[in-house]
Amino acid sequence: MSNIEKVKEILEKAGTFYLATVNGDKPKVRPLGGLVFYEDKLYFTVGTYKDVYKQLEVNPNTEVAAWDGEHFLRYYGEAVLEKNDAVVEIAFEQMPQIKEVYEANGLEMGVFYLDNATAEIRNMMEIEESYEFKY
Repeated sequence: MSNIEKVKEILEKAGTFYLATVNGDKPKVRPLGGLVFYEDKLYFTVGTYKDVYKQLEVNPNTEVAAWDGEHFLRYYGEAVLEKNDAVVEIAFEQMPQIKEVYEANGLEMGVFYLDNATAEIRNMMEIEESYEFKY
């Protein structure tokens, strides 16, 4: 299993994970669940009409945090917003109810991955594993 697959496994096991962005000079955190593993990258999905997407356009520094019941994950770096129809289609296959909402309302799904990123797999006291990702 590759290092990025380890990160994916924790996020999938957690189910819900939390994405932190910067809104001006204030932090903003929200729960997410959209995740696509494609061409050895871990993509996150958010609507391009949402504040989170706009915040990432202004300041791409972000962090994802998750707890899978056993490990805590901190995955942080620079969001690379990408137009990638293949990833969007996979996301819609995984979440058909979301596809219906987006299509019915003329919305666009945005996707991003983290570059210049670090993933820390932690227990309550220390980092157990740490990985760097540069694409």
